[in-house]
Amino acid sequence: MRVVQAGVNDLDELVGLFAGYLEFYEVPRAAGEIAKFIGARLQRDDSTLFIARNEQGVAQGFVQLYPLFSSLSMAPAWLLNDLYVAPSARRQGVAEALMNAARAHGVATGACGLQLETAKTNLGGQALYEKLGYVRDEVFYTYWLSLAD
Repeated sequence: MRVVQAGVNDLDELVGLFAGYLEFYEVPRAAGEIAKFIGARLQRDDSTLFIARNEQGVAQGFVQLYPLFSSLSMAPAWLLNDLYVAPSARRQGVAEALMNAARAHGVATGACGLQLETAKTNLGGQALYEKLGYVRDEVFYTYWLSLAD
């Protein structure tokens, strides 16, 4: 397996993987909507995506990072916003490889850390994150204000 930074040439495969990601979180969207969203991220370079491929070159998963800043650390950081592995590729180390690529990218860009959120029911993800050294925040709550109609 190899993990590389994704580019516009990977858009078609990313659309399929992102559709699976949205299905997992029960918010499915049309392929055209997904292509527009992911295409804009790649073209504007406002997120960093890594894609994992097996030995035959088949896309197996992705991770998407958004830049942010930690005011308390007064340093750049990354929001690990999306992680997804196709069901057929799970339990083969793909998610761990993607998480390690995100970490390496954070280190290479001088970030002070990586932040992520996951569903309370995503026990498999939580186990992986903790295995990789992520610490669940017991101090702060996360709040969300929807601005949608």
